[in-house]
Amino acid sequence: MASTSIPKTMRGILVEKTGGTEVLQYKTDLPVPEPKEGEILVKNDYVGINYIDTYFRTGLYPSSKPEILGREAAGTILATGPGDTYTLSAGDRVVWMGTSGYAEYTACPAAKAIKIPSAIDSVKACAAFLQGLTAITLVEEAHKVLSGDTILVHAAAGGMGLWLCQVLRAKGAKVIGTASTEEKRAEAKRNGAGVCCGYEKDEVLEVVKRETGGEGVRAVFDGVGKSTWETSLEAVARKGSVISFGNASGTVEPFPLSKLAPKCIKIARPQLFGYIYTREEFEKYANELFQLMIEDNFNVKIHEIYPLKDVAKAHNDLEGRKTSGKLLLKP
Repeated sequence: MASTSIPKTMRGILVEKTGGTEVLQYKTDLPVPEPKEGEILVKNDYVGINYIDTYFRTGLYPSSKPEILGREAAGTILATGPGDTYTLSAGDRVVWMGTSGYAEYTACPAAKAIKIPSAIDSVKACAAFLQGLTAITLVEEAHKVLSGDTILVHAAAGGMGLWLCQVLRAKGAKVIGTASTEEKRAEAKRNGAGVCCGYEKDEVLEVVKRETGGEGVRAVFDGVGKSTWETSLEAVARKGSVISFGNASGTVEPFPLSKLAPKCIKIARPQLFGYIYTREEFEKYANELFQLMIEDNFNVKIHEIYPLKDVAKAHNDLEGRKTSGKLLLKP
C-alpha cells in the first residue's frame, strides 16, 4: 500500500439510526479506514450533499446502520489498496462516487474514481459530479432526447434541475421548467430553460399546451415525485416518456398500469449507478461531463459550502426547498 502520513482518527458524521436531522452525529474520533482490494484512500477536500442522502437518513431507502452518509467527494489520494486501481496512485487529485463521504477520509472503490482535469478545480468537480453524470445519463439513456424535443423538467432550479436544463440545451431541446419562486424560475432560465412556471397542475398544463400546440412534451424528468406525478402523466405526449428519478415530495403512490395505455406512455425509474456499472461506462460519461464543463463552460452553481459540523443545517435547507444549486460540505 503506497501511502503518506495518515492519522488514526478523523472527523465525520455518523448515523446510528434513522430519523430527522438530529441523528446526524458529528464525531471527532472515527477510525480512518484502510483501503481494501481495489480501493483508494482519499483525503476529502469537498463532499457533495445529494437528496438521496436524506432518504438513507430517514429510512426511505434501507441501509445498514451505523453508517457515514455521502455518495461523492473530491480530494487527494493518500494510499492505494492491493489489486487494480486503474492507474490511480497516491498524490492524484480525484473525484469519486461511493459511500461514506461525510468524513475527512474515505476508502472508496478505485473503479468509481477518476482524475480531475487540470482545467477544473476540486470544488467544481465535486459540485458537478453526481448530478452532472445523472443528468447526462438521463437524457442519453433513460429517454434519448433529440434536438427540437420539448421537455418538462420539474424543480428546474434545484441542483439536478439546473444540470438537466444545461444538458438539454446543449442537446438542442426546448425546456419547460417548474420552480416555486420567481427567483428560482429566473435561475432556471439562465441555465437553459426557455419557459418556466410554478407547480400548480393547471398552470403547468396550460404552459405545456401552449408551447407544444396541444401535443404534450416528449418527456418529463420528474425528481419531485408524489406531488407532481399526476401533472407529469397529463403533460406528456402520446408515446412520450415520464422519467421518475427522485421523491422530494414523497414516493409516487401505486396506480394501475392501464392508466398508461391511452397515450402509450413509457415510464422509467432509473438510478445513476445502473448506467455507469462498468469502468468503460463510468469513464465515458465522466469524460463527457468534463468536456461540457471545459469546452461548453457549463455553470456549476453552488448554493453553499457548509462546515462538516453544520450538516444538519444543510439537510434542513435542502429538504425545506431553501436552496438552488449544489450543497457541499467542507471537512
